[in-house]
Amino acid sequence: MNRTLTLSTTARNDSDAFLPQTEERLPFTIRVVKDEGALAKAVRIRQAAYGRYVPELAKTLGAPESYDAEPGAVVLLAESKMDGEAIGTMRIQTNAVSRLGVERSVLLPDWLQQQRLSEATRLGVSEGRVGHVAKIALFKAYYQYCLETGVEWMITAARSPLDRQYEALMFQDVFPGQGFIPMLHIGNIPHRVMAFDVASARKRWEQGGHRLFDFMVRTHHPDIDIRDHGGRLADDQVTTREARPVHIAA
Repeated sequence: MNRTLTLSTTARNDSDAFLPQTEERLPFTIRVVKDEGALAKAVRIRQAAYGRYVPELAKTLGAPESYDAEPGAVVLLAESKMDGEAIGTMRIQTNAVSRLGVERSVLLPDWLQQQRLSEATRLGVSEGRVGHVAKIALFKAYYQYCLETGVEWMITAARSPLDRQYEALMFQDVFPGQGFIPMLHIGNIPHRVMAFDVASARKRWEQGGHRLFDFMVRTHHPDIDIRDHGGRLADDQVTTREARPVHIAA
């Protein structure tokens, strides 16, 4: 992967204004799905990835889900530069318009109520090293998306052993001591509900000497593009929040 030195042009505060960054090219691109062809690719890699771990669930993932088209949701797609093959996908949903998917199964605690939230779901990547790098890059795209759209907390419901990956990224338990909770909206499969404070991420990663700090913060990846073809963020049009529905308690 090629690297060149540049300066940050996406500073989030004054201390970041001249943060030295290394530009790095990836062997794939990450973009927001904008058409049926790209969505079909995302669905195929999603189903293939789930098929390796939860084959029964994977059988139901052969077509786009209603969540893919909900207001406030976007689907990311990682595609190989060499042949255009899909190597990873993730869906991001915010609560700007409606409640998150996880809220169909649990009642979030008070400290998350009235916050701008997002949830990452349907993460799936190809096998091998490229798939591993794509997974990390998809999380970076998710983090950047949250920064740019004013999301305060990332929420995820992760099954074992994927929960360890989020724990390593410094996600915290939303329900400490409760462990894995059956998710009513995901076939009662037990998941660990976790949250991540977006605003403090850079400081926590830096102070903790996190191994991904340079990749996440000090490296510019032009191949990660979370904007639509008009140069706007995909959910720029989402400016209002509807009344929140009644929650379903776990």
